Amino acid sequence: MTETATPLPRALIVDDEKEVADAYALRLRGQCDVQTAYGGQTALELLDEPVVDIVLLDRHMPGMSGDDVLAKLDEREFCGKVIMVTAIDPGFDVLDMPFDDYLCKPIDREDVRVAVSQQCEVLGYELLGEYFTAESKRRVIAAEIPGDERADHDGYREVEQECDALRERIRRLLDESAALLEAFDAVGREGR
Repeated sequence: MTETATPLPRALIVDDEKEVADAYALRLRGQCDVQTAYGGQTALELLDEPVVDIVLLDRHMPGMSGDDVLAKLDEREFCGKVIMVTAIDPGFDVLDMPFDDYLCKPIDREDVRVAVSQQCEVLGYELLGEYFTAESKRRVIAAEIPGDERADHDGYREVEQECDALRERIRRLLDESAALLEAFDAVGREGR
């Protein structure tokens, strides 16, 4: 199977000001596969599929605020990174908010790109740890238990699917993913 170009991380920009959201989308062109949402409810709908890696979220929006969206993401156990991008000056309330970075408007173009890059890398390494754990379990089972038994085991099939999904996300998030995954693959875990 021939490898195609590595897909880009998926970013969702959420801002009720269309011009602002579109400007951030332009700033991230070539760095991320970007979607925009001009309201909180729309953002939550877009997060269902495909998997979003990074959310740039404005705090002050009519209807469902960015704080409300952030709370919903936390309830859903969103497996990505959230960067608040807002004109609201932070107060002590941010200490309890489940975001990963906070940028105060106006924001320099390069600062947005760097913050997104940093959060992609952090997420990539977090997922890499999850992948190594799941894949080592999958491999030892594959080496020791016959294929027909594995095929009938729901837990094993779930781990296979989890490993495939994690590997694909890691490839999107980490530039050096190929070398990291090859080094993991090179370790003999099955015995001789």
